[in-house]
Amino acid sequence: MILADRINALSESQTIAMARKSRDLIAQGVDLISLSLGEPDFATPTLVKEAAKKAIDDNFSYYTHVSGYLELRKAIANKLKRDNALEYGPDQIVVSTGAKQCIANTVLCLINPGDEVIVPSPYWVSYLELVKLAEGKTVVIPTTLETNFKMQPEQLRAAITPKTRLIIFSSPCNPTGSVYSKAELKALAEVIAQFPELYILSDEIYEDINFIGSHESIAQFDFIKERVILVNGVSKGFAMTGWRGGYLAAPLWIAKACDKMQGQFTSATCSITQKAMQQAMEMPQESTHAMRDAFHKRRDLVLSLMKDIPGMKVNKPDGAFYVYPEVSAYFGKSDGTKTMTNGTDLSLYLIDKAHVSVVPGAAFGNDNYIRMSYATSEEKLTEAMARIKKALLQLK
Repeated sequence: MILADRINALSESQTIAMARKSRDLIAQGVDLISLSLGEPDFATPTLVKEAAKKAIDDNFSYYTHVSGYLELRKAIANKLKRDNALEYGPDQIVVSTGAKQCIANTVLCLINPGDEVIVPSPYWVSYLELVKLAEGKTVVIPTTLETNFKMQPEQLRAAITPKTRLIIFSSPCNPTGSVYSKAELKALAEVIAQFPELYILSDEIYEDINFIGSHESIAQFDFIKERVILVNGVSKGFAMTGWRGGYLAAPLWIAKACDKMQGQFTSATCSITQKAMQQAMEMPQESTHAMRDAFHKRRDLVLSLMKDIPGMKVNKPDGAFYVYPEVSAYFGKSDGTKTMTNGTDLSLYLIDKAHVSVVPGAAFGNDNYIRMSYATSEEKLTEAMARIKKALLQLK
């Protein structure tokens, strides 16, 4: 039973692993609160569900263009112009089975063995693994809580080599919730502009969960737009995680390459999902604000409760629905059986002792941290923070 080297080299997603452990414990009757998975607890909007039902009744049940229905791609192009002042034609847009496939398509289309890909840390769990799959080399730029986990222009410049081909980053960011301002993005873009063979994959899946104003995309700068691959989708802003709908907007030659790649992997995503996505794209951006505001309120609740937990250091996230506290104050402490040495130990302790699941910071590049999602009810968040505090105070 010999597997290929490429699958043996891949790491399992720790967010998925913790979610699985949570489900197993719940199935055993454990009263567990899961703060591990990045999934809105809201229902998909009614208009979107109705569009999907109508699509079924209207027999939209056949193969579609690999990149998605033309009507959907036009709706995405209109959304990008309306909400982001970005001009894309429908032939520059590829619809996939979630933003993750858009990222995979891009990496596999651009990266040759030995090419370098810059990724600021903390990063989303799959970036490094997808680069690994393409036989590229990841160059990680560490960021700190003191800089609100944002990559600085001088760090970016220092990391670029003749082998650098791509930069991958997210804003709003998973796992930190950090949001780059227009000025910060422009400063990065000005560095990138000096290296003509360098491309940017901008993961903007949390666009609609932004607590500080309008979303800013690095694609807005004309002097580098032709080197930006913008990735987005409906899972977070429209609570459609299970629908598996994502899209990318890119220079035409990259979009065509991704269409070719996708044609050999999955072809198009679900036809019914596509019609639901079209409805979501046609809805005004204000339709996402109620959910955004609820997340904003939950963020403030969690931050206020965390103030009462000694030893946790955390930034004030401006978007997404995560907090990413630094927890090294608990390293060296013991529950009488095991001594905590990193965020992974602490995460396992919290799921066993407090019955609260979180994700170790190692999944995102730094095991001095843990990630907690506040995409659950205020009641559960209050209870979870109380359990975490009680369990941590028992460490000596």
